[in-house]
Amino acid sequence: MKLPDSLVAEPPGWFIDADVVVVGSGIAGLTTAIRASRAGLNVVVVTKSLVEVGSTRWAQGGIAAALGAGDSPQAHMDDTLVAGAGLCDPDAVRVLVESGPAAVRRLIGWGAEFDRTPEGDIALTREGGHHTDRIAHAGGDATGAEILRALVAEVGQSFQVIEHALVLDLLQDDLGCTQGVTLHVMGEGQIGGVGAILAPTVVLATGGIGQVFMASTNPTVATGDGIGLGMRAGAAVADMEFVQFHPTVMYLGPRAVGQQPLVSEAVRGEGAVLLDDTGHRFMAGVHPLEELAPRDVVAKVTMRTMRAQGTEHVWLDGRRIDWAKRFPTILATCLEHGIDPGLDLIPVAPAQHYHSGGLRTDLWGRTSVPGLYACGECSCTGVHGANRLASNSLLEGLVFADRIAEVLAGQAYARRDPVDKQRPWTADAGARHRFQQAMTEGAGVLRSAQSLSTTLKTLDQIGAGEPSTASWEMTNLLFVGRALTQAALLREETRGSHWREDFPEADDRWLVRLQTRVVDGHMVTEEAEL
Repeated sequence: MKLPDSLVAEPPGWFIDADVVVVGSGIAGLTTAIRASRAGLNVVVVTKSLVEVGSTRWAQGGIAAALGAGDSPQAHMDDTLVAGAGLCDPDAVRVLVESGPAAVRRLIGWGAEFDRTPEGDIALTREGGHHTDRIAHAGGDATGAEILRALVAEVGQSFQVIEHALVLDLLQDDLGCTQGVTLHVMGEGQIGGVGAILAPTVVLATGGIGQVFMASTNPTVATGDGIGLGMRAGAAVADMEFVQFHPTVMYLGPRAVGQQPLVSEAVRGEGAVLLDDTGHRFMAGVHPLEELAPRDVVAKVTMRTMRAQGTEHVWLDGRRIDWAKRFPTILATCLEHGIDPGLDLIPVAPAQHYHSGGLRTDLWGRTSVPGLYACGECSCTGVHGANRLASNSLLEGLVFADRIAEVLAGQAYARRDPVDKQRPWTADAGARHRFQQAMTEGAGVLRSAQSLSTTLKTLDQIGAGEPSTASWEMTNLLFVGRALTQAALLREETRGSHWREDFPEADDRWLVRLQTRVVDGHMVTEEAEL
């Protein structure tokens, strides 16, 4: 069967005209919308839930930038390149680290209140892969929530926001250029059903892919909608195989599914250590940074330890930390699950956390489809390479959103009539559990040619379903899962957050970027230059 170029849905029953549609209301989406609106553009923001709900809200640790005395953008760049394991785009990283400090200060100017030292300076901490204190945080461990609060307050009445809306497909003219989106408002707003926003520019800021797997730190709305939409429209994706599994996610038992509680890396930055089932500190001597090694290193050693001891989790010992002062949100979550981290060890295990891949963009957020931009976790700027450096994600959304808005302010696209799509199809919503199980077992932390091939066969067996929110989400998950698995099967090495058991070493032959796109209904993965 050829892959669809659109979802099965009823024709739009209502229309809105705009200059720019921004899909997503996290740090990337709202920053783009605020800046574009202030440039005089008519902006409409579409968000799947409420404007203040999304992945940004759940960011605990903080935002990385060279703000401290003795730090520099070059030092930040060096740490980012090391974490990326040879696959970062140096030009993109340089944009990130050099623009980062000013972007964070602009955020402060918009009202974001970061934690301060007694002297009044921004309080900085350290996370995995950083060689200096570089992480600005707010409310101890509620950085994302504070940033989102400030952004929502800054929005005011600047532009129209459509909440509870799932974006379906990109509208395109006969030249393939962007002409807006179709969307379904899920019965909560002033308008309902399927409609269309007609605009020559669309910015996708839809967040992560967490629901591809059985367990994730991502919110339930993270079903890869932006990536699915972009691929159906012909946009290229890259680095799909690099999925970061956070090493310290609270283990709630073998039957726990969906969003799981994250125990921030900043907890280890404040002195917490990892212990195996015998009480041995297993990261000591394994890496110079020990518990603060890059996340892929800690996750892999944790998985090896669990496998060797036949356990389903390890332990995090943070009994010497002042939890109420430094991590009040995590403390409340622990207590909710019957754990007092000041007295008890916390059971933790790796779970899906962040996706370094996504819609391939240039340094200004442009995808391979004219008029379509991507920003934040759904994009692949080349900043993260094979493994994201801790707390670079919020900064990436902030910096590249600024750059997209700068382009939009000075660029005009032609308004033309959209044309009909040719291959509509929607996946069976009832296949979701089987899909997630196959992805977790075959394309999760541990991968091999056999496990990945088995996963692809399972994905091929997923049939058609009736149009609904669940089936549209399932179709997006299917696009993401297939692209991810194909790239993971092709990359025959272990690098960064991609771990092949049958190819356990890194191989310089794979210092290439894998890029995937749909060509004539078939998903094709090929090597591309870094």
